[in-house]
Amino acid sequence: MDEETTLEAAPNVPLDRRRRLGNWLPEGEAQLAAFRAELVAQALSRPSKTPSVTAVRALANLIDGEPALRMHLARAIDEAKERGYELGYQDSAELLLAIDHVVTCAPRFSEKALVVCPLNALLDWPMCMPSGYALFRDRRFNDALEAVLNGWSAFLSGPHSRAYLNTREPDGWFSPEATRRIGMEQFLCDPSQPYWGFTSWNDFFTRRFRAGMRPVAGEEDNKLIVSACEAAPYNISHDARDEDAFWIKAQPYSLRDIFGPGKTHLAELFSGGSVYQAFLSAYNYHRWHAPVAGTIVDTFHVDGTYYSCVESEGADPEGLNDSQGYSAAMAARAVITIACDDPAVGTVGCVFIGMAEVSSCMVDVTPGQHVCKGEELGYFQYGGSTYCMFFQPGVVDAFVVQPPFSHDTPPVRVNAALARAREQR
Repeated sequence: MDEETTLEAAPNVPLDRRRRLGNWLPEGEAQLAAFRAELVAQALSRPSKTPSVTAVRALANLIDGEPALRMHLARAIDEAKERGYELGYQDSAELLLAIDHVVTCAPRFSEKALVVCPLNALLDWPMCMPSGYALFRDRRFNDALEAVLNGWSAFLSGPHSRAYLNTREPDGWFSPEATRRIGMEQFLCDPSQPYWGFTSWNDFFTRRFRAGMRPVAGEEDNKLIVSACEAAPYNISHDARDEDAFWIKAQPYSLRDIFGPGKTHLAELFSGGSVYQAFLSAYNYHRWHAPVAGTIVDTFHVDGTYYSCVESEGADPEGLNDSQGYSAAMAARAVITIACDDPAVGTVGCVFIGMAEVSSCMVDVTPGQHVCKGEELGYFQYGGSTYCMFFQPGVVDAFVVQPPFSHDTPPVRVNAALARAREQR
């Protein structure tokens, strides 16, 4: 068995041989354990020993008032500790205080142990314990989590979220090392202005490229399909099925589950077709662009889970990353379908999936609107994310990128050539 297979398949691979995708969390478990310990210590040092944020208090009350949820969370924490993971907190009360602390802050930069997703860091092990699988799929629990995340998103969209939008080392996002990693020279900003001109953390997170940085490949070539996001390839699949067991190891794409209730016509439309999936890094551009020229047919959101991962991957520090196929059918997501100007290309389905933290899926287009290839469709607010593109049967002649994909596969740039459609016969 080669190393890549081992990383994906064996739940007992030593921690020092496992890696997390996308730079959202540090690769080293010791670094993450130290971050959790520091974060929990900060939370416990506050005068109040109960959550101060309304949505976190509601989550705490839900857990306290629902015996099954309280049992699942307590057991998930105990299971993680029994396996030797250093969580930083002893029980659910300390975890909730840590969550309460996190959602009143903006993420900071770190040269040594960057933790862009602190909630993911706190939940990293309980969510992939046997009891955690049930907890993180529970609708009541996810509804309460959604309220917490929406409140955090509101804070991150306001001026008080700019604490780390400065040039100070080691935690400022405009410090020399941070700007180097981000490639800040590519983005619209004004270093002469306070906070470089950004109005909030989310404004910084969804920063735009300067003109000309991501030219659209083959603007006049309707057969050339471009990348909708700046994202590293994760999977290419053919002959997608209307319905499949998306929770098994292979995580096949189950179209009826991905598009959700009342959208069976989309499952039927893409049945037998091709799927391309890619994930976004912490340093990537987080806006979505039209992969083809055409008319927006439909836009809608599908309610889903937050931080839920699949048992078939085993207890894994990559957490949500190894569950990306599963997340396409389970996580909160936005769907946009485009009727291409070239009838031979047909309809393309774009599914934008929030994987961790807020990951709000913000749609900028409306049905009936015509978009040019490369035109903006929407964006992810702060958080880890992945996306899928769906093609009808027989449309794609070849993808520019080909599996197998590894941890080190570079991202396909937004608006870069991704696939070519077949010539009409």
